[in-house]
Parts: sequence; structure tokens; C-alpha cells
Amino acid sequence: MLLDGSLIRSRRRTGTENQEGWDDFMGNTGDTVFGRLLLAAVSGLVVVAVAACGPSGRGPQTGEEPAGMKPAGTASPLTAREKSLLYDAEQALVQSCMARKGFQVWKVQENPVPEDRSFPYVVDDVGWAQRHGYGSDVRRRIDQVRRTDPNRRYLQSLPPHRRTQAVDAYSGKTGGLEVRLPTGVTAGRSTDGCLAETEGKLYGGLGRWFRAKAVTNSLAPIRRANVFADSQFRESTRQWAACMRHHGHRYTDPSQARAAFASDKPKDQKEEVRTAVDEARCAHSSGLSATAQRLDTLYDRRLQTKYRAAVNSRLQLERAALPRARAILSGH
Repeated sequence: MLLDGSLIRSRRRTGTENQEGWDDFMGNTGDTVFGRLLLAAVSGLVVVAVAACGPSGRGPQTGEEPAGMKPAGTASPLTAREKSLLYDAEQALVQSCMARKGFQVWKVQENPVPEDRSFPYVVDDVGWAQRHGYGSDVRRRIDQVRRTDPNRRYLQSLPPHRRTQAVDAYSGKTGGLEVRLPTGVTAGRSTDGCLAETEGKLYGGLGRWFRAKAVTNSLAPIRRANVFADSQFRESTRQWAACMRHHGHRYTDPSQARAAFASDKPKDQKEEVRTAVDEARCAHSSGLSATAQRLDTLYDRRLQTKYRAAVNSRLQLERAALPRARAILSGH
């Protein structure tokens, strides 16, 4: 997935910082928990906050958003195949643009580690937990993908000044677009660079696409914050903790359980799997999984209704981009 140009403003970077920024553009493993954690390491791009930011709502894990109820008047969301079509077209356009600027870019597989899963509130898939625990093995596979990424190796082969030029060629150097988000953050975007060129061509204009994408992308943290703060979720979490104590785990919420196995230090794989499986079973028996899903849908519907203009604008732009994406790919 291409590095999301929303919510960022370009600044000058050193060669070392460029390495990280490029890695997160070229080495992103998908919009799942670990992919997002990798994106958090971008040091060459910054979010400019102009007001107190609202609650992030980011749970122990984040990733693909559950499908909420669609507010009246909203176009149907894209299918997975249609999203992949836009993804491939973005990749092709960026590759072409970077080549014109004198840089090589290899296309990035959309989902290189399929077993990477999203559990925003609690691990509730017993089968997944039995295979992966809290995902230590998945993280190792993601690290391996990043280490062997040809784009990463290419950037490492460039001298520092060329790394700076490469990231500037992609993300741009000048500002120009800003939008105030529901979180209280002002998002700024460069209007030059290959990312801006790609999105402008594919979505029929950069300004409207940037504003719609930035606003809609900011809704998920708000939704999760609302879920975590809901008294029903807190009560279900207490029931979950009681279930975990019955199995010998003294965690007050799922984030504590996951944190115990999230470091890079050597872990007891059997203990990780046992704890994750107990978490998943307790998620169902305590009602936490059902409560989280119900509240997530509820708050998703409210936010999509409140910000219907941005939601509809994004869907309209995406649907209008599909024929362009097919034409772009037919020429590659």
C-alpha cells in the first residue's frame, strides 16, 4: 500500500531519515496492525497539530475497519477487488513518475503477509490465536519482507543526497493543501511530488481527494475511542478480565495481555499461544467480542452520518477513478 499522503506535511530530511520514510512508503505490509505500526516510524513526515488533538482511540491493535452500517444516501463501498484495482493503478503511476525523475521503484505486493490480522479491541479468533498467539511469528515474517524489499535495498545503495532527492521526488517539498480534521488536527499536503501527481491523475484532482481522504481516514481513531470509553465496553472488559483470572492470567484488559508478548525479547511461544487462546475464548464467553462489534458498528454509523459529505465525496471519487485505473493498467 502506498504511504498515505494525508495527515502529513513534508519537511527537509537527512539521509538517515529518508531511509525510514522510503521504507514506510515502499515496505508497508498492508493496512493491518503491524503495517500501521511500521508507518508510525516515519521520521521524514510530520503531522502538524494546531489544536489539542482529540482521543486517538487507537487500541492495542489497529487495522482493517469492520464494515459498519451504511448511512442513508451513502454510495456502496468499494469491493476488495475494486480497492485492489485502485491500489495497482497507484503503484503503476508512482513507478512511472519516479522513473521520469530518475529513480527506480519496484511494485509492492498488496498483502505480502496474508496471515497478518487486525484485532482492534480483543483477539477473538481462536483458530488464529492457536496458530500465531499474539502474532510474534507474523511480525518476524513482516520484518523479513521489509529486509528483502528491493526498494529498501535500492535506497540503501544511494548516497545520502540522492536519498533526499528520492523521497522529495515521491512526497514533494512544498505545501499548499490543508484541512482541519474532526480530531482537531490540521492536515497539510504537498502539491508536488509523485504521490500528489498520482492521486491527482487517478482521482480527478488532488484537492478534493485529499480533503475527503484526510477526513474519512481520521474517523477510525474517533470511533475506537468512543468504543473504549463506552460503559458497556468497560463492563464487558471487566467480565473478560474475570474470565482470564479463572485461567490464571491477571490482566485487566486485552492491551496488557498483548503488551506482555509484544517486545522483541525472546518469548515462550507456548505461553504466548496459551494466553492468546484464553483471551479469544474469554472474548466470546464474556461477551466482549460481541459488545465491541456492536458498539463499533454503532459509532461507525454515527460518524459516517455526521461526516456524510466527506464519506460520499470519497466514494464518488473512488468510483469515478475505477475506469481510469483500468485504462492505466491496460497500458502497463
